[in-house]
Amino acid sequence: MKNENLYNYILGIADNSLILGQRLGELCGHGPNLETDIAMTNINLDLIGQARSYYQYAGKLTGQDKSEDDIAFLRLEREYRNVLLVEQPNTHFGYVMVRQFLFDMFHFMLMEKLQHSKDETLVAIANKGIKEVSYHKRFSSDWIKRLGDGTAESNAKIQEAINDLWRFTDEFFQLTEADKAMVEVGIGVDVSKLKEDYYKKVSEVLEEATLQTPENKYFTKGGKEGLHTEHMGYILAELQYMQRTFPNMTW
Repeated sequence: MKNENLYNYILGIADNSLILGQRLGELCGHGPNLETDIAMTNINLDLIGQARSYYQYAGKLTGQDKSEDDIAFLRLEREYRNVLLVEQPNTHFGYVMVRQFLFDMFHFMLMEKLQHSKDETLVAIANKGIKEVSYHKRFSSDWIKRLGDGTAESNAKIQEAINDLWRFTDEFFQLTEADKAMVEVGIGVDVSKLKEDYYKKVSEVLEEATLQTPENKYFTKGGKEGLHTEHMGYILAELQYMQRTFPNMTW
């Protein structure tokens, strides 16, 4: 493939939105109240919409007339490039909000930088998507503060989720070979440079929420290289079922 690095770079961004969108889709109708349920469903739709835009562009780069559906539904597990955080299960509402918050803080910073890419298509996607991601970040940050500075039980549950999910955050700043190639030509974002500011901003929200920033130095990685947790296979089994059971179906 002529533009293989660009293709893989796009997947590294798009797969995060697809898999997290799929996780949020599992919660439709199960939110703690109607307003929050609708908000999470809207975030799910935003993320899936962003993934579609990326996949449409990626399909053109293959030179094989691949559609967004082909790329989203017909790859093997090892071919997905999402970070491990987004595939973690909806253990309880605290986990859902912490997972969202940790991702949203990074996603917003990424989209800010992507607006200055030398690739016009990525710039267009980022210009549109940052408005949505800004809302996502505000929504999840507000819930972190609300739960952290709420009751003793809500504080304990949200702290538990932060402690458990923190080990997945460092992967955001890992550069793959495709990332490095795209950074070199001015298309990609050097995410390693976002790390210090990310943890500073996350810690500020946690402090306001009367929560403790974890101090553990051990981080789990692998998703960007296609090495996923045990949860990924179950996600794909549900995500890909219709396309694999009824190949080439159309509406």
